[in-house]
Amino acid sequence: MPPRHRGGSGYCGVRVRPSGTYSASIRLGGGVRLGLGTFDTAQDGARAYDAAAWRLRRSRWDMNFTDVATPERAQELAPFPRLITDEDRRKNQRRERRLSLAEMDEEAMALWRQRFPQDIINEEQFFAERREKT
Repeated sequence: MPPRHRGGSGYCGVRVRPSGTYSASIRLGGGVRLGLGTFDTAQDGARAYDAAAWRLRRSRWDMNFTDVATPERAQELAPFPRLITDEDRRKNQRRERRLSLAEMDEEAMALWRQRFPQDIINEEQFFAERREKT
């Protein structure tokens, strides 16, 4: 039986992240969402969702792949979630810091353009003259 497709990723409980990876989560009672991890494919995320649904004793009709007959089989098919290491966190912090600095630089340049329009005109003239010489 083919998988049941739902949502933007095509599977229940799986969302596409801006990085192109897939994030899987399942809702518990009281509006609480349990994150199941980040996966390289939507199918891996859907398998993790199904394994969690089996553990929570959900109906088989609430799952993405209804052809899995036992919770043990669902656990076997579910991939291990990607581990987030300290190095991953450091890299992410460095990326966020660089992005923050770039945004601050853009804001400063926009403010400069507003306050000193003659500098912009002079710069454009300088580079136009320079292009003509070469």
